[in-house]
Amino acid sequence: MSNILETNGLTKKFHNQIALDNVSIHIPEGKVYCLLGPNGAGKTTLMKIVTGMMQESSGSVRFNGKEWNRNVLNEIGSLIENAPIYGNLTSYENLEVVAKLRDVPKSRIDEVLKQVGLDNNKKKSKNFSLGMKQRLGIGLALISNPKLLILDEPTNGLDPVGIQELRELIKELTKQDITVLISSHALSEMSHLADEIGIIVKGKLRLEKKYDSNEDLEDLFLKTISGVQK
Repeated sequence: MSNILETNGLTKKFHNQIALDNVSIHIPEGKVYCLLGPNGAGKTTLMKIVTGMMQESSGSVRFNGKEWNRNVLNEIGSLIENAPIYGNLTSYENLEVVAKLRDVPKSRIDEVLKQVGLDNNKKKSKNFSLGMKQRLGIGLALISNPKLLILDEPTNGLDPVGIQELRELIKELTKQDITVLISSHALSEMSHLADEIGIIVKGKLRLEKKYDSNEDLEDLFLKTISGVQK
């Protein structure tokens, strides 16, 4: 199986601080890759580099076998930090704004609303639950019909119902051949989703492997980071 995304020796320095240190990850096409690590480990930094929000200090990124360039951004959807949602607009109207900016046909809006389970919702988004806002944010990321979806801590603040809905949505997206790169602290939830895992500690990739659902992910995580943080 080919890798849709690879980084090679990716390094990011902020003044005298190294946020990423020679990180090489390999994300197979059509899989859910869970990027795990403590706060400040470098997960968000890596995601921002891959999405063009930040420049690496050294190293490289390859997407679909080719060197990364800004032309690939239409094939990468992302939800990093807060989604740009207009509270006085409905789901459809929010997607319509982004569709116009990206020159996406209106017919795609209805497809995306159905994908994220908001096709029958006519409320203004300021009245949405946090889970609904998160699904709308994912919808905004999907509007260009990307091959890779990047989600940074998408379960933060969600109640159990919202987490369950998000899990089902991600599983459904992979059935549609969308690869998902997701970072999270919710290890128990990631154990339900992960096909592959990468564990980053203090900017270094400490483990990358295919995840076996019979493994205890929390135990694996704690064993990997033990000693590194001391």
